[in-house]
Parts: sequence; structure tokens; C-alpha cells
Amino acid sequence: MADVAIIGCGPVGAMAANLLAKQGLSVVVLEKELDHYPLPRAVHLDHEMMRLFQSAGVIDRVEPDMVATDGHLHIGADHGVIRYMGTVGKPRPFGWGNDYFFYQPEFEAHLRDAFADNSGIKLLLGAEFSALEQDDNGVTVRYDLNGTEQHLNVRWVIAADGSRSPVRKFLDVKLDDLDFEEPWLVVDAEVEGPVTFPTLTGVPEGADLQRLSVMMCDPNRPATIVPGRRNHRRWEFMLLPGEDDAEMMREENVAALVGAWMKDIPHQITRAATYRFHGLVAERWQVGRVFLAGDAAHQTPPFFGQGMCHGLRDVANLAWKMAAIVNDGADEAILTTYQPERDPHVRGVIGAAVGAGRYICELDPAKAAARDAAIREQSAQKQGETAADLIPAIASGFIAPGTPGAGGRFIQPILTDGRKLDDLTGQGWRLFVRGAVADGAIAAADLPDNGAVLGWLDARGVDAVLVRPDHYVFGSGHAADLIAARDALLTQKLEIAA
Repeated sequence: MADVAIIGCGPVGAMAANLLAKQGLSVVVLEKELDHYPLPRAVHLDHEMMRLFQSAGVIDRVEPDMVATDGHLHIGADHGVIRYMGTVGKPRPFGWGNDYFFYQPEFEAHLRDAFADNSGIKLLLGAEFSALEQDDNGVTVRYDLNGTEQHLNVRWVIAADGSRSPVRKFLDVKLDDLDFEEPWLVVDAEVEGPVTFPTLTGVPEGADLQRLSVMMCDPNRPATIVPGRRNHRRWEFMLLPGEDDAEMMREENVAALVGAWMKDIPHQITRAATYRFHGLVAERWQVGRVFLAGDAAHQTPPFFGQGMCHGLRDVANLAWKMAAIVNDGADEAILTTYQPERDPHVRGVIGAAVGAGRYICELDPAKAAARDAAIREQSAQKQGETAADLIPAIASGFIAPGTPGAGGRFIQPILTDGRKLDDLTGQGWRLFVRGAVADGAIAAADLPDNGAVLGWLDARGVDAVLVRPDHYVFGSGHAADLIAARDALLTQKLEIAA
């Protein structure tokens, strides 16, 4: 019996397989398609995902095709900046740039190629999920392969099978509708030069429009222009009331919309598709031994590029807990912390994205002008805002609540030799201490990090910090107390507030 069956081998499912196998678990991945999707869909990841690629041992495969960019710029109806979530000239406390753009077919191929590094991964292409049964000991997954029904027995199932998730439907899990639905036309193109922007005012010094995700909050037609790797660019155009999806996808209409941004720059449209941008969250992410992840569990409007990031956080959360059970004898009850940790996290970001979507999609000129004035006033009070600030701390779950920094993401400083902190300390649990080093602890004062970890301890007035395998802070305080609190949670039945 394998440890985990993963349904779906998109980026979230493939990442789950790499994370789990890296920690010695046996994984079977079922994917109904014979090859990964050949066109780009998601385009943005953040620093936290790059750090997870370090954890999974795939960073050297994926980094060369990632394009570090400078953040997000929102432009008002008067073509002036109303909100800048940029990172130009700012420190990188987590070791990576805040925003990366990529080409999804390449990215998926790299994640699948990494399966060759882990003998514990078995990939079944053309395997389509049909049903499952489960009891206290495991799950039987039934699937169709080449017209023949087959089955496999596993300890757990991770359903990363997309927004239309057959597993979610089989389990009859409902979606909580967060009351946002807007139709947009998404266009991908290969271009041979820079995008031509209209004259804009208030662009921050040093900000390069070709390296920013630019949101035009124009009541005539809201639109987003997104950079990409090499010569790939993306446009997203809001469909206006009365416009027909099929009509707007006609070649001449797509060409007219994109051509306005390209002037005399040669370009080729590679894809045009209409989408309904949604805010949806599954009511249950865990049904017995089955866990929903990625778009199967939640769908996020794309205005801050966090959709795929959510899914990768999901599987990172599950992977270290499943590994603790298999490798260290932890109680299976720790898996009940999955939804309490991830659901508020996702809803917080979706709430921010929906809020941005509502003001971005404003079509009334007078209301758009009032919006611009209000957002400029708010932005003036948020100097230094970045998209990373949207990610809240874990408030309930496998943490030591009430201790300074608990539930937040821990820093990853660049070391004096150019490496990053995780390259030195390794993955898994890490205990950083100020004073005498206990067994397995890391002396902050001895790290070649220009005092960054020691500074983290000083800022919170604590002697030690215990960091989880997914790089979130378990808690801080005294080393012995932190270890005792963690071990108690690993071995005891947990009661987590809903």
C-alpha cells in the first residue's frame, strides 16, 4: 500500500509528489491526460513558492525559467498611479524576489522531470478517477486506465484535480461562494519588443513598466498587462455588459484589443479564452483521509496572482504533516489542522483580491474618479506595501499561539557566502537559539547571516524560535518549552477550533 495517491498532475499535484517523495513517502499520481496542458494558464508565483522549490529539491530545475519582476502597479481612470505594490530597491527578507513570472508548460515539465530524482513516485498517465471508498485504515481509489477499471490502496488521498474536481463532486463537498464573478478575456502572445503604454503619471522612480504587472483601472475597459519569460506577454481584458464571450474571442476582436498595446511591435497571439473570475472556497477540505488542495479547494480572482501560490502552500502544509506521521510516529490527528490553518489564510487573500476586483471593475466614470482619490489616500498611508503583505499569519492550528511571531513566515537571509539560510541549515524543523546550544539547535550568533536571525530574536525579545518544515514559525520563547509544546502536539489528539 502506497502512502499517498495524488489525483491530478498539474503544478499543485506534481509539487505535492516531489515534496512527499523528498521525505521518503511513496506516492502514486493519477493524471487523466497523457501530457501536460500545452498552453499557459497561471503566470505568477512569489518568494514563498521559490523557497518551497528549495525544500522539494527542484529549485535548480525551475529557477532558470523564472523571471523576477518588480511587483504590481494599479493605474486610475486618469492614467495616474493609484496603488503601487513594488519591491524595487527593497530588502529581500525571505531570500527571493517577491514576484516571479513563468511559462506554465515549461514549469510543469520541470516538476514532472524531477520525478526521476525520486524513486518513490509512480506516475500513471491516462488514469481517470472514478470513485473511492475509505475506512479507518486507508482509501481504495478506483480509476479507469485504457478502458479498464483498476484500483489502488493508499493511506491518504490528495485531490489536486482542478476547479471542476471530480473528487470534490464525488464527496459532495459544496463551495462557499464569496460573491464575486466577472467575465474577462485572457490573451497570451509572443512579442518581439516592449509593450507600448500610454503616458502615465506618478510612476515611482526606478519602476520599469516592462517588469511590472500593470492593472489599468479604466472604466472604459479594465485591463491587466503581465510580463512573462522571454517574449511571452499576457493581457486580461474585462468584458463589458452586453459583450458576448464567443464574439470577443474572434480573431479580429482579440487582435484589435492587443494591437492597441503593441503599435508597430511584431507579435503573435497564441491563446485567447474567456473566464469567469471567481471567489470560491470549499466548505470542507478534509473528508476522512481525503484532502482537497489547489483549485479543488478554492478559486481566487487573479488580481494579485495568488491562485497557484495557494495550492502550493496547501500541499506544503500537508506534506510535512504526513511525513511526521509516517517517519516519526506522529498522531494522525495533526492532519485536522490542515483546514483551520489554510482556510483563513486563503479567505484573507481572496478577500483582498475580491476587494481589488470590485474597484478594478468599476465602470462608472464618476465612481472611478472617487475611487482613485480614495485609494491614493489609502496608499499614501501604506508606504512600502507589497503583495507579500497580503499573506496573514496562521492564527490557529499547529502553532504555539500567543508567542511572538507564531504563525508568520520565518526569514531566509542571504549568507555571507551567497547561499540562503535553508541551504546551510537544511529542511525540516529548525530551532534557532540565542545562547547555549541544546541538542539539534542552531546558534543564531554563529550564523554567517550578518546578524539577521539574531536580529529577529532581538526584535521580539525572545531567546529561541522554532520553525516548521514549511517555514512558518511554530513559536518563540524558551527552547525547552518550544520543543515540549511541539512534541505534545505531535503525539496528542488535537482539538482545533473551526
